[in-house]
Amino acid sequence: MPRRRGGSAGERALSGETFVRIPFADLEFFEHCGGGSYGTVYRANWQPRNMEVAVKKLLLIENEAEILSVLSHKNIIKFYGAVSEPPNYCIVTEYAANGSLFEFLMKSESNDLTNKLIIAWAMDIAKGLNYLHEEAPFKVIHRDLKSRNVVISADNMLKICDFGASRFHMHTTRMSLVGTFPWMAPEVIQSLPISEACDSFSFGVVLWEILTREIPFKGLEGLQIAWLVVEKNERLTIPTECPRNFYDLMMQCWEGNPKKRPNCRQILHILDAMSHDRQLEHHCNSFLQNKNQWRGEIEATLERLKKLERELSNKEQILRDRERRLKTLEYNLRRDSGVSHPII
Repeated sequence: MPRRRGGSAGERALSGETFVRIPFADLEFFEHCGGGSYGTVYRANWQPRNMEVAVKKLLLIENEAEILSVLSHKNIIKFYGAVSEPPNYCIVTEYAANGSLFEFLMKSESNDLTNKLIIAWAMDIAKGLNYLHEEAPFKVIHRDLKSRNVVISADNMLKICDFGASRFHMHTTRMSLVGTFPWMAPEVIQSLPISEACDSFSFGVVLWEILTREIPFKGLEGLQIAWLVVEKNERLTIPTECPRNFYDLMMQCWEGNPKKRPNCRQILHILDAMSHDRQLEHHCNSFLQNKNQWRGEIEATLERLKKLERELSNKEQILRDRERRLKTLEYNLRRDSGVSHPII
């Protein structure tokens, strides 16, 4: 699909004129089924259509409805409309019966995943991102891609959701710090100018999640992760048993220089080639079945990083204590000598 640039379509999208307004009374709410930084999600029935939907309650209707209203792709969550009646602000989308990718990975067993499924799901995510970056009416950078923001439809297809952090990429490339630290590219952490390459970085982290069924940088706080990724150039540990094809793809996605990362079209080409590699299929399935043999590598790295961060904190505390002692000494010298000006 050719991309439309500027003009009335963009103005309509950005003014919020393009989406259906749904009366709050038309929604019958059921159980809570997810949520995050940008809202709480419920399963609901859209009564006039007798349709099962997902409803995300928000404090305000801002960019998300405007962005979703111009998107249409099988690997992007389908948008039906929004409720804009104060204080009941909501986004109404299709309901993904199989929950989030994160939930699936946390409860899955080795035999729930295969090389074939991993590649198919990785391609689903890459296709969705490629649409956002290259095929949508306006280029969109997601900025918060993670397994919690990917859902599994009833027919086992992955769909990208939660566009609360997303932006149309038209007038500026400098954006505020948003997202979730373990999935964030170094340039996002530093609030530097960004491009769609930051989504490629996050894609690499989601692929790591699928392969390892582990939580990225588990046990580390956000600012600790930020320091490790930016200042120490640390990345998630890829077990030595991981197939080389996957290792290479993840490391390419995690390049510090955004220009060196593959775009989503290139990622799709890589994944397609991997899907025809019979040797990879055997190696990957063996890797998945033998998690007990390589999980310790990830845990060892986490312990090393925690120790590194503790040592840094201790050094900072020592410097602060030294600075306080010097200030106290200076104050006492000035007081005892009767000098009113600072000692140089």
